[in-house]
Amino acid sequence: MLQCTAVTEIPYAEALLRLATMEGGPARPSDFVEQDDFVLCELGDHGESVEHAAHLWVVDTPDDQELWFRWSGDGAHRVHRLDVLPVCPAMLHVLATGAVTPCAFFDHHPGPHSFSVTDPLGDLIADHAPGPPGLPDDPDSDAP
Repeated sequence: MLQCTAVTEIPYAEALLRLATMEGGPARPSDFVEQDDFVLCELGDHGESVEHAAHLWVVDTPDDQELWFRWSGDGAHRVHRLDVLPVCPAMLHVLATGAVTPCAFFDHHPGPHSFSVTDPLGDLIADHAPGPPGLPDDPDSDAP
């Protein structure tokens, strides 16, 4: 499933205050959120009845919680909140290789787990990024 493409501005003062006052927050919240920052919904593509969500901070506490910015609507109709939520316990186990990939979303999130969501913009950028130094950018080219 493709990732949702909703984008919104973070309410700077609210996010800064939440990061500064939360247990396990960063020592310098202003290093992690800036005026006019925007976030992209990280969930799989979804309908308007589902809130968008963007991960902001891994809380430094023993109970595996993270700060998420959640919103619905846009412009003057946007409603938002900053929630500290438990981490989704789902894991993808690849039996052939033994690889284990945890879900990067919050517990009881809507839609598929993060390991089933594809970021189309990230994939597009990766496909067009230059390769390592000394290698041609186009693997099909005849360049040395």
